[in-house]
Amino acid sequence: MNLLDAEVGREYVISGIQTDDEEMDDFLFSLGCFSGESITVVSHTRNGYVISIKDARYTIDRFLAQAIQI
Repeated sequence: MNLLDAEVGREYVISGIQTDDEEMDDFLFSLGCFSGESITVVSHTRNGYVISIKDARYTIDRFLAQAIQI
């Protein structure tokens, strides 16, 4: 299951990042998005998702959300 399937307001644990793009992988890692970390979808926007990781909020697009496995 990936972040596209996540319910708003529910906390999930990241099981992995599924991408062949090293730059995307590095970007997500810089946000604190890696295996074992908790993640919450705060809301859906027209262009993507607002997520919460380690008390910080980020807006990501659907392409990034699809790469995050929960």
